[in-house]
Amino acid sequence: MEKVKVVLLDDEPLAIDVLESHISKFPHMQVVGKFRNVNDATSFIESNPVDVLFLDIQMPQITGLEFAKTLEGKGIAIVFVTAYPEYAVDAFSLEALDYMVKPVSLDRFKKSVERLEEFFKLHQSYDDSNVKMEEGHIFVKSDSKYVRLAYDDIVYVEAFADYVKIYSHDDKRVITLQTMKNMENALPSDKFIRVHRSYIVSLSKIVSLSGTEVTVGNKTIPIGKNYKDAFMAVMNQNNFLK
Repeated sequence: MEKVKVVLLDDEPLAIDVLESHISKFPHMQVVGKFRNVNDATSFIESNPVDVLFLDIQMPQITGLEFAKTLEGKGIAIVFVTAYPEYAVDAFSLEALDYMVKPVSLDRFKKSVERLEEFFKLHQSYDDSNVKMEEGHIFVKSDSKYVRLAYDDIVYVEAFADYVKIYSHDDKRVITLQTMKNMENALPSDKFIRVHRSYIVSLSKIVSLSGTEVTVGNKTIPIGKNYKDAFMAVMNQNNFLK
């Protein structure tokens, strides 16, 4: 099996050493670049294949969040590693695969590796995917077959890099190669609404909401500022806020 090519970007040498030590415990992963500044990392990424970038947030030139935006569409999985837990929502809005808070233990790093393995397994397994709408349900392609999902069973949809995870009322999930935009268009607008770059929720499954988050089932989801007005308008129309 071809090794997963990893780049580390952090202005703290000790943080790079810790990550490199953790990565050495996983033979299928290979550190191909270690950088302490964005310019050197950018030059390397532009001319070399990279699968995963472990990225700090607070750096001298630009933040890791700003740098991650420049990599959109390049097919590189982003894992943030930072001392600042408060940026997690922003990181996941960029469809980061994981967000680890320093100091990162080996056990915590292992969970991130498992998440990455799931992501790469999906990339290797799927070459296309379709969503088919029918009365009362949709069919989505997952594991090379179509799965039937009733609208009433879907609680929320979550972005997962180039894929989406569709969660049902019994906490089961189906992962399919699809964009959030396509899912938003496929699901009936009288039953579902997008509340965040990374989330679509079922209107009938909303338990509670505030100005910044909404709870569907047992999951609390942030409300993105670009979606808030439209979401609140729909809530008013459905008498949820009255």
